[in-house]
Amino acid sequence: MTGRKRSRVPQVKGLAGPKAEKSVNLALQGGGAHGAFTWGVLDEILADGRIAIEAITGASAGAMNAVVLTEGWLDGGSDGARTALENFWRRISVDGKYGGSERSLLDTMLGAWTDGRPPGLIWFELLSKVASPYDVNPLNINPLRGVIADLIDFSKVNGCADVNLFISATNVRTGKIKIFTREELTADHLMASACLPMLFQAVEISGEAYWDGGYMGNPPLFPLFYEAAGDDILLVQINPLERRELPTNARAIQDRLNEITFNASLLRELRAIDFVNRLVDDGKLSTGDYKRVLMHRIDGGLPLAQLTSSSRLNSEWNFLLSLRDLGRTAAKRWLKRNYAAIGVQGTLDLKEAIS
Repeated sequence: MTGRKRSRVPQVKGLAGPKAEKSVNLALQGGGAHGAFTWGVLDEILADGRIAIEAITGASAGAMNAVVLTEGWLDGGSDGARTALENFWRRISVDGKYGGSERSLLDTMLGAWTDGRPPGLIWFELLSKVASPYDVNPLNINPLRGVIADLIDFSKVNGCADVNLFISATNVRTGKIKIFTREELTADHLMASACLPMLFQAVEISGEAYWDGGYMGNPPLFPLFYEAAGDDILLVQINPLERRELPTNARAIQDRLNEITFNASLLRELRAIDFVNRLVDDGKLSTGDYKRVLMHRIDGGLPLAQLTSSSRLNSEWNFLLSLRDLGRTAAKRWLKRNYAAIGVQGTLDLKEAIS
């Protein structure tokens, strides 16, 4: 369940600026370009400065944000982390500085975007039904790898003892989740966590093949039950749990299937948290043996939910900036309403979230 409880540590732990008074553990969902919303949330939390970050768990784009933030912090504290995040998202945008044959290949595969619509996406989806990345991308070219190699010094991240990192990937052969920790991370581990199997070949690490971590843990919460001292988990959610409108066309149906798939593991873990919390509250489990998780959530609300799942492939800079600004606004609103509750009580209604 939610595991053995560590004794609450009164002092602020983790990546902490001079104004930090409380600590949280961050859980960052993956979702392609929609991860720019998470960039905005992190930017606002770092700018606010009152919250230290003890541990981060992430999948795909969430994993990218986690590692980039950590390395940026090592270079210049909260300001360095904010700069690193902006540089990362700028570099992976189609308007960014990174170019060459790798970028050209990806643009050819997906088509150019115009006003959020991908003219090449339908062609690509049809092709993916009959041809795999091993057929259409035999050299396994991934433009993201070059950006990661240029921006992240993994030896520095590996040695950062101030924050724990937990990055998820899906083992292709076993179907089980794999958690990579900060000490072992390399560019391959991040590529594995973000490996969409219809776009890229599976990433081989130590003889095992991995796909996107979002399939089995988006994001994984359980490492924070066992390896983090603090009880507060702040989930940054970019994949909507609910949609009121019934999808009736092929594109909408596929989008909704993707959302359900990438939220399934999260819902299971939220149910586990709710179950253990209720047993603790009823006195059936000891608080000395079990962690009572204080769960929080920041999401984009209706503006983010209105975006199609396919827009996760939209890497236009203006689109990413709009998501960043949405994330900043959501984080500022959440901090105003819920900062006092950190360390005291959860602010996410778990029953509503899972029912």
